[in-house]
Amino acid sequence: MADVSYNIPDLRPGEVFRVEQTIKRSRFIASVGHTPDVEEAKAFIEQIKAEFEDARHNCWAYCAGAAGSTDRIGASDDGEPHGTAGRPMLTAVTHSGIGEVTVVVTRYFGGILLGTGGLVKAYQSSVKMALEGVSTRVRTKTKRIKFSVEHRFVNQVLRKIEAINGRILEKNFDMDADFDVEIPEDLAETFAKELEELTRGALLIEFVEE
Repeated sequence: MADVSYNIPDLRPGEVFRVEQTIKRSRFIASVGHTPDVEEAKAFIEQIKAEFEDARHNCWAYCAGAAGSTDRIGASDDGEPHGTAGRPMLTAVTHSGIGEVTVVVTRYFGGILLGTGGLVKAYQSSVKMALEGVSTRVRTKTKRIKFSVEHRFVNQVLRKIEAINGRILEKNFDMDADFDVEIPEDLAETFAKELEELTRGALLIEFVEE
């Protein structure tokens, strides 16, 4: 990954931060998720759509890369007039100073038309309110490590990964438990030593150069 630091939502996988406002009787519910890649962004969008499947609109925008970057972004009006939801939401996301983030704004129509200008303002303000309220942490430079351990160590390994805010990229439980993880670079050596101690040396480990 790139040697950069930026703010990301301080949320666990699948965790949602949510705010709501009512404008001319329409409810605007903004849901925020930490989504480090495009696949996770799309999964989060589907998660919220399923939760609010009775809503008329679930508009969304995401930046799955560094804060302010434009290489892994997406947005949708989800049935609202073209340009009144997705694009304004994406503008708010890319100017928020937060990366690896997806925002879905669910709208329940209240019977009063807002007009195109009103919709733009409502969707954009919902995103701003949500991103100003969500807790963030600094995403630091990371190191990718692949390793294999016996199944009896899995629960302890998972706790160690969570304790250092690591991210599991891939896991496979066949003959042994195989992990592909991303952890803060400054903790990589310590993490490897702890695994060695935990398994008493019965460990296959590889530091992946990117």
